[in-house]
Amino acid sequence: MTIREAVKEDFDSIWPIFREIVTAGDTYAYATDTTKEQAFEIWIEAPRKTNVFEEEGRIVGTYFLKTNQAGPGSHVCNCGYMVSSSARGRGLATAMCEHSQKIAMALGYKAMQFNFVASSNQGAVRLWGKLGFATVGRLPNAFNHPALGYVDALVMYKWL
Repeated sequence: MTIREAVKEDFDSIWPIFREIVTAGDTYAYATDTTKEQAFEIWIEAPRKTNVFEEEGRIVGTYFLKTNQAGPGSHVCNCGYMVSSSARGRGLATAMCEHSQKIAMALGYKAMQFNFVASSNQGAVRLWGKLGFATVGRLPNAFNHPALGYVDALVMYKWL
């Protein structure tokens, strides 16, 4: 598995992963009908860094890293992670989160915050906790899950 910084041309390979995850509507608070152009802005243009994880030359996972807030909050970053359904269950999310923390520290960030983790995304909640993130806030019924209805969204935070 290789990890590298994404280039614009990678988005054609990232798009199917993004579309699959966002269309499901059960983990990210992006519109399920997000267009490819909107997704490009969200995942490639707006972040400070976007990385891809490749296996045998094929992109199987990706994450972005960006400043969470400006000014006095600019020492805190935010990340988003996506793994292809064909590569799940093999530790890729763990590797991406660990890698993103190293990159964040190299960029001068002091903390990482996940702003809106659906409480129903138990795998992510469990993994982020295992990797040292604390749940520091709970937004009651803030995430409208397509099958479960309104569930809480969590704010998770780690001082790096």
